[in-house]
This record gives sequence, structure tokens and C-alpha cells, in this order.
Amino acid sequence: MPSPVVELSESDRAVLTSWTRSSTVAAGRVERARIVLTVADGAGTSDAARRLGVSRPTVIKWRDRFAAYGIAGLDDEPRSGRPKVIDDAAILAATLDPPPETLAVTHWSTRLLAAQLGIGDATVARAWRRYGVKPWRRETFKFSTDPQLEAKVRDVIGLYLAPPDNAIVLCVDEKSQIQALNRTAPILPLRPGLPEKATYDYQRNGTTTLFAALEVATGKVTDKCYERHGKAEFLDFMRKVARAYPGQRLCVVVDNYHTHKHQEINDWLARNKRITLHFTPTSRSWLNLVEVFFGIITRQAIRRGSFDSVKELIAAITKFINGWNDRCHPFTWTKTADEILPHATRQRDSDAGH
Repeated sequence: MPSPVVELSESDRAVLTSWTRSSTVAAGRVERARIVLTVADGAGTSDAARRLGVSRPTVIKWRDRFAAYGIAGLDDEPRSGRPKVIDDAAILAATLDPPPETLAVTHWSTRLLAAQLGIGDATVARAWRRYGVKPWRRETFKFSTDPQLEAKVRDVIGLYLAPPDNAIVLCVDEKSQIQALNRTAPILPLRPGLPEKATYDYQRNGTTTLFAALEVATGKVTDKCYERHGKAEFLDFMRKVARAYPGQRLCVVVDNYHTHKHQEINDWLARNKRITLHFTPTSRSWLNLVEVFFGIITRQAIRRGSFDSVKELIAAITKFINGWNDRCHPFTWTKTADEILPHATRQRDSDAGH
């Protein structure tokens, strides 16, 4: 029986040629494209096999497939094999059920679930990857029970997005129990190909509490460190903030820590009418932008530091904040209260059984 004639249209030739020049097309497709192009240019079966370094049956297979089905014939055919013993739905259903008490584990692993179902752990892993199931991960959440949740959210975000005229918006909070840790051996510095290295063990040399007031419009920070973080320290810090902004109206965002609402604080505010406190909702202190600054100073100055004493720790904090104030930038809030509120409250149509 004569061999099928391979005739290439201009469009098919362009596609096959692009395959042979691409660095992302699979090697098998590139080989098939070259076989078809070589045969289409007049080479015989043996000649094409010799030129391309493949067997004659390989040339015949892909030549005939192209002749019969065109470019679509160069795709891989579905492979035969043993049918799946258990489908993904059954694996996911078993994953969502807690492990039996006899296993004494909190969540499934691929091997434990595979043994339970009598299948391979690779099968379980593929199903988990396909549907994005990650039993080993846990995220935290907390619903606010503050009866004034919406009013407080709108109040604080309103200060960020549309601050009052002739007023300065400050975010105030304390970062308590900052430890002065010293590694038990000198830190090995960064080297090409090697990260900085530190011992995993350390010595504790005391703690301090950082009070900070972040000016939202500029990013400037007013700070002071204390041994404790009670009402006396908060009042002393607020007096320092007031002196830093003489005669200016201050709108101060704080969380619901009880010292912020103590009668001595209220009495001082009554004598300083230009200063008003605006409270974030209960369990929603992330609305306070100074928390962002605390994250920055932790990453850049505290976490990887090594301190022989609290005095050294405070000196490092002060040095960082002085440098920060030289290069600070505005902290820009972008989401409105209407965008925040649906994510800040419990969904009313949620299934209470879970």
C-alpha cells in the first residue's frame, strides 16, 4: 500500500515551523513537527529517520497521523491503564471528616489518609493539589462583638480618608514586652551565596514597652519607652505627644485597652479639649495604622538584633525611629468603610453548625 501523501498548507507549515523554533514547546511535539516537515519536503521514510535520528516506525506513525488528522493528530492520545479505584470526590469527603480518635492526630496527612482508604499517598496528594486542599494549614479569625462596630469603623476610616480641617490624625499604641535578646555566639554576617546566620538559642536581658504616635499624613513617629504600659505611662506619653504638637487639634486613634479609658485619662482630656480619642472596634486593632509601623520596626531593627541590655535595645529603637523620621512617608489608607464592613462582621447566613 502506498504511503500517505503529506501536503502542508502555508498555515500548517507556519505552525510546525514555530514549534521547532520554540523553547517552550515539549520536545515530543518538536520531534513530530520535524518529522512532518521533513517528509513534506520530499524525504522518504528511511531518509527522514536517518536525518532526524529516529526509527522508521516513528516516522511512519507521525506521518500517517498527520495525513489522517492534520495538526491535531500530533497530540498525545489518551493513555490506557488501570482505572481509578477511588475518585477525587471520595478523597475530599474523607479529608473533610476528622481522623478517627484511634489515630490520635488533629488532621490528615497524605500517608495516613491513603492507608485509611487503601490507596497510594501520591493519589491523595494529587487530589489535594488539584482542589487546593491543605489540611496542615490553619488560619485564625475573630469576630468583633462590639455593639458600636460600624460606627467606630466609619469614624476611624473617615479620619484616614477625609481628615478634619486644621487637625492632625495620629495613631497611638504600645508595643509591649519587647525582649532584649542576645545570641549565645556572634552573628555570622551575610556572604555571597550564604545568608546571615545566628544561633537559635539566646539570653533574655529584660524587656521594654514602646509607645508610638504615628502621624498619618507624614509618617513621622513620636516615641518613648517605658518599663510598664499602664495608665500612668499612657498619660505621660500623651503629654509628650501634646507637647510635640503645641496648640494643634489632634485626632488620636487608639484601641480599646482599658488604660486608654481610665478616669485620669478622661480628666486630662477634659482639660485638653484640642485632643480627642477615637477608638477602634473591639478585636479590630488592625485598623490602627501604627500597627503597620510596629511591623516595620520589628522586621528591620528588633527581630534580628542582639542586645546585652534593655538600654541597648532602647538605644537601637531610638536610633531606628530617628532615621525613620528622616525618610518617613505618608501612610495611605485606600479602602472605604463600606468595603471593610462586610469582612469585619459575622456573615448572617453562615452555617452555625460548622
